[in-house]
Amino acid sequence: MPQNLKDMLVVGIAGGSGAGKTTVVNKITAQLPRDMVTLVPQDSYYWDSSHLPMEERKKINFDHPNAIEWELLIRHIKELKEGKAVEQPIYAYITSSRSKETLTVNPSNVIIVEGIMVLTQPELRDLMDVKVYVDADADDRLARILRRDTVERGRSVNDVLEHYYDTVKPMHLQFIEPTKRYADIIVPNIGDNDAAVNLLAKFIHQHIDNN
Repeated sequence: MPQNLKDMLVVGIAGGSGAGKTTVVNKITAQLPRDMVTLVPQDSYYWDSSHLPMEERKKINFDHPNAIEWELLIRHIKELKEGKAVEQPIYAYITSSRSKETLTVNPSNVIIVEGIMVLTQPELRDLMDVKVYVDADADDRLARILRRDTVERGRSVNDVLEHYYDTVKPMHLQFIEPTKRYADIIVPNIGDNDAAVNLLAKFIHQHIDNN
């Protein structure tokens, strides 16, 4: 754990759904000492909807900032920066609910906050030392969303396409795309952008080595 707050680096990684954020995060963390990086995914902080009927849960707009419990996420980042462990929620997309269990997350030299909307909140942005936006062509993002949602979330192709054009695309244009202007670094995710990922990993590694 860092000896003081100045030793900790908080990196925010945002970008549209299907832009390749998780791939970028995985490639960066693969190049860093495992015990020196803590990942805080925005997706763990969706509001618990277990009190709603399943039909109502299906109507939740997961691409709107109101779907996230930002107050809790921001508090957890602040506590990690203070050197405290936090109890991160465990969220299940299939049931749109949080588990009764939580995941203990410990502070480390590098905190990576990842999610489509992590740059939409001014207070959260202020906690970040480096803000990254993973940019990708809309067609490429749609292709990735189709693969992900049909395989991992059990949705039909028609359902995914309808959801994309009714919700994902308009929310992206309204809330996510505009946050690109807050980014310190924009990563064009054209195929496997190893050059950009390696530069990011090198920057983070230098921070670890200097502390």
